Amino acid sequence: MHVKRLFRPTVREALAAARQELGPGALVLSTELVPAPGWRGWMGQRVVRLTAAAERPETDEIIPDLMSEDRSPVTVRRHSPLSGAQAGLVARLQAAGLSGPLAETVVSRMTPSECRVASDGAVRRALAAEIETTRGDDEAFARVEVFVGPPGVGKTTTIAKIAAQERAGNGRPLGLVSADAFRAGAIEQLRCYASVMRVPFRVARSASELNDALDATRSTAFVDTAGRSPADASIADLFDVFEHRRDVRTHLVMAADTTASGARRILDRYAAVKPSRVVITKLDEAESVMPLFNVLREKGLPVSYLATGQRVPEDLKRATPALLASALLNDSTAEVAACH
Repeated sequence: MHVKRLFRPTVREALAAARQELGPGALVLSTELVPAPGWRGWMGQRVVRLTAAAERPETDEIIPDLMSEDRSPVTVRRHSPLSGAQAGLVARLQAAGLSGPLAETVVSRMTPSECRVASDGAVRRALAAEIETTRGDDEAFARVEVFVGPPGVGKTTTIAKIAAQERAGNGRPLGLVSADAFRAGAIEQLRCYASVMRVPFRVARSASELNDALDATRSTAFVDTAGRSPADASIADLFDVFEHRRDVRTHLVMAADTTASGARRILDRYAAVKPSRVVITKLDEAESVMPLFNVLREKGLPVSYLATGQRVPEDLKRATPALLASALLNDSTAEVAACH
């Protein structure tokens, strides 16, 4: 299945271009009005973007998306013939943002009748089953849970949400540690949450203070860090503390609207701290989380939590396969709606 996006001033011209390039049997998947590529879009001009698909011989095909911010190609690998219903559903999933291999794998999990009907529920269940193997929503905590990531992604609020849920729901003993002495108000913000929840709170402005704080916390310690790269000399010694401790798990916090190219840069920046989980925040502000998820799947990084909004503790859920599938498919009627 060959998927192509065309940009033309009008729908009629876009349809004509699709028939010319893909043949008279081209399947139109969507049409929408979008900003024109390049400087014309900056000047407010808009064009029609038409997404169409057509059958092609078995091969590896690369279809560039001129509107993609990181210019990532869409690759579709065909290893076995697909029925018309299967091929159409694969194309629909690709148009929704799934990579070609993931779309085909999801469709392969569905029965012929499910493919023909293509209900949201059937697609969501198939996608949930496919991402089951990389789930990161385990309930057991490490001795030290560290949260890292760029500034403004919601690390402090995420920690407060998790701690509040655990305190209210399970009564687990825990402690909060602020190792962010760079952002104005960061320490006081977490101190306020700790006071409301009546849990131990400690501040660590240096590596020695961080070691002391972790030693003094008798239960799981949730550590808030500054939004700086581990390579930053002013904070590198703090990250070295985690490197020399056992039972430490690091969550990289990323906003849902992070582009594929942006996600790769962030992953490279924080690779030194070896994150084993990713928290996706600000789902309510993103049109699609799929570009970010495609990169995480490529890197083999599981998602631990999904967050929307600022309410503590309501706007946070563990990233179960079902909930993550709903978020990926922008299914506001499913579990993800519970985050709002």
